[in-house]
Amino acid sequence: GHIANGTSTIRVGSGGIMLPNHAPLVIAEQFGTLASLYPGRIDLGLGRAPGTDQLTAHALRRNLAGSADNFPNDVVELQHYLREASEGQAVVATPGAGTNVPLWILGSSLFGAQLAAALGLPYAFASHFAPQDMMQAIALYRERFKPSDQLQKPHVMLGYNVFVADTDEEARYLRSSALQSMLSLRRGNPIQLPPPVEGLEASLSAPEVAMLEMITRCSAVGSVESAANQMGEFLMRTGADELMCVSSIYDHDKRVRSFGLALEARDLLPQKAA
Repeated sequence: GHIANGTSTIRVGSGGIMLPNHAPLVIAEQFGTLASLYPGRIDLGLGRAPGTDQLTAHALRRNLAGSADNFPNDVVELQHYLREASEGQAVVATPGAGTNVPLWILGSSLFGAQLAAALGLPYAFASHFAPQDMMQAIALYRERFKPSDQLQKPHVMLGYNVFVADTDEEARYLRSSALQSMLSLRRGNPIQLPPPVEGLEASLSAPEVAMLEMITRCSAVGSVESAANQMGEFLMRTGADELMCVSSIYDHDKRVRSFGLALEARDLLPQKAA
């Protein structure tokens, strides 16, 4: 709500609500409130993973019967609450009913791709940190997509890392913060985003370097020109309809500048790719 209130034209969405942790009616009313305050600008991204441990999940929902296995039914129930209420409907989301907040299915596996296709919903894939199944998921989603009231043809959004600076060298240096964070997470010791360091890759083992390259292969790293080339190749290879850009840079001003330069890189793309 704070972001929507501070802007006037952009769409604002969740990326995302882990639905197994919540009752669909509660989410319908929360996002119905946002949609009533900012009509036509709110999206609702839904994830299947609990995103936490069982004790925290229990504290969030109280009833662990709301598990990931019920996710498809929970999504359909949520859709029901966001549509116009029918006469005599016993449970009505207030606010929420009739807002028709657009839903997105988020995921990093083939399950989400199949569900989004079956329900005719747009699909956002977490390729910015889990790109392994990206191409297979995109193909499966497009192949099995069934048109719906919300969406007539497949729509794919891909997560994409951007580390853009004045030079390629500076961009690689700024990226070292994200690499350190990812490495610590894989070692079982998650940390807050640390300051960048020089020569990080040289201090790592070959398996660690290979692991980081795999995780971050959906990225643009470099100057505006270098980023435009990488971004263009990625868009042509995937046919993505949208990119959700992430810039995990330690310094706030440099992170903001990275987003601005990424926008300049986008403007250099051929119209077909952009």
